[in-house]
Amino acid sequence: MYLDHIVHHVTKTPSQVATDWKEKGLHAVIGGQHTNWGTYNALLYTKTSYIEWLALEHKEIAESANHPLIDLMLHDLKTAPGFGTICIRTTSIDELYKQLEAKGIETSGVLHAERKTTSGLVRKWKMLFVKEEISDALPTPFFIEWEENDQDRYQALQNDGTINQSNLQLGISACEFHVRDPKEIMNKWKRYFDLVEEDEHILLLSNTKLVFKQLESGTKERLATVHIEGLGDKETFIYEQAMYHFH
Repeated sequence: MYLDHIVHHVTKTPSQVATDWKEKGLHAVIGGQHTNWGTYNALLYTKTSYIEWLALEHKEIAESANHPLIDLMLHDLKTAPGFGTICIRTTSIDELYKQLEAKGIETSGVLHAERKTTSGLVRKWKMLFVKEEISDALPTPFFIEWEENDQDRYQALQNDGTINQSNLQLGISACEFHVRDPKEIMNKWKRYFDLVEEDEHILLLSNTKLVFKQLESGTKERLATVHIEGLGDKETFIYEQAMYHFH
């Protein structure tokens, strides 16, 4: 299983976000609109995954969307922007759905989604969520299966300018979560998704590490820091209440 993307809830518009990150020397772009959800996004791709900055475009549509990802966003934005959750990529989402149900894990069922890009192209995918109450507890990752295979999808993204060569030098090396009981979360995710444990704090995806640390303050369990390699210079900064560490 691969990390597909990280969802960062923001208050700025995609245009503002893309400009901010371009000023840091990174090729971020405006993604497009999720017309059925009332949201829109900006994106920063790496060689195997990406950051999605998700913002509200039409709050009234978002509030009536009845979608797990949007419900989490509305919950979190009541207090502050910041990282929401992560998405794991699979090539067999229907099979994964059956496996989770066989383990007695209730899910959303396979959901169909699409996004209209700034060029007017419609990108389509399938999603799967573990059913759980939206709260300050750490959200379980959700799953995605893209309509195109990775090679064709990345080629299309290079053709339309979403990805350039600088993006392909970057990689998300680790996602660091702050939670009340790291061992409990690790055991849960291992049972759900058959992930491999590197050590007592780390689970492995094919393209990144999931690191679990003790929550020191506050009550919200969330992704706390995203580690990105390949920039060359070391830098740590907070953007829209979320910490990025480049190395």
